[in-house]
Amino acid sequence: MDNEQIRKKFQNLNVWQNGDERAIHKPLLVLYTIGKLLRGESRLISFADIEEDIRNLLSEFGPWRQTFRPQDPFWRLRNEENEIWEIPDAHRIREGKRKNGKSTGDAKIKDLRLYGVGGFLEPIANKFQEDPNLAIEIVHDLLDAHFPISYHEDILQAVDIQLPLQAFDTKTRPSNFRINILRAYEYRCAVCGFDVKLGTSPVALEASHIKWQKAGGPDETVNGLALCSLHHKLFDRGAFTLSKRRQILVSKDAHGTTGFKEWLKVFHGEKINFPQSRSYYPAMEFIGWHVREVFKGEYREL
Repeated sequence: MDNEQIRKKFQNLNVWQNGDERAIHKPLLVLYTIGKLLRGESRLISFADIEEDIRNLLSEFGPWRQTFRPQDPFWRLRNEENEIWEIPDAHRIREGKRKNGKSTGDAKIKDLRLYGVGGFLEPIANKFQEDPNLAIEIVHDLLDAHFPISYHEDILQAVDIQLPLQAFDTKTRPSNFRINILRAYEYRCAVCGFDVKLGTSPVALEASHIKWQKAGGPDETVNGLALCSLHHKLFDRGAFTLSKRRQILVSKDAHGTTGFKEWLKVFHGEKINFPQSRSYYPAMEFIGWHVREVFKGEYREL
């Protein structure tokens, strides 16, 4: 396999989809495993050893769920038509059963903990270790395909990829999206009102998609908010969301000492700084997606 063939395998990763719900289990496991290889660690890794790490990644960067299943990507990657992952002792691992006796297709987690040692196929792992630039290209591909740019640095830190990577979007957004959003919100943050300019140029004021482009969110004003850099990051990470009345709702999971009360909790229950025209107001369909797929946990009492 040459480098381009390997890169295409990861670009064609079979990621679970259900409407516009996100499924980032496999990309996160792949990034985590690439990080291990770049640090010179073993190609094959024990599921039992990394189970908690993968659960934490899913909790941190995936949609909020009552439970997280780190076993699913570890087991399902071996079924990829692209053939990138193997579990040598897969024959020793039983599959779960439904009430009707049919197989779920997923591994019994007890067996996976006992016999689940897996990793990239040897030719792929060798290529990554021989040519780190190939691994870097695939890291960028996965980040750009599955996560907003505000996540990239945090994910790289979480999977301990400490190379001088420059996270970037390969799908360049039309420049008029940012212009239209900032103009609609009169060049101030929809949460805190931040509107600092250097000369005539806004500083640290960004156009945020409510429903991410990665999930099919359009570059339309009703799918955007003008947010300062801090509130953009907090919004994308699910620390707060919006209600049907376009109130700011802060997650119970968000907490802190310095800065938390002043820059987040104080806005809980307050309405956003609305754009200048009702035709620009955030649309309910996009707010609903953010609540389901990005917001973490439950919101605090009003």
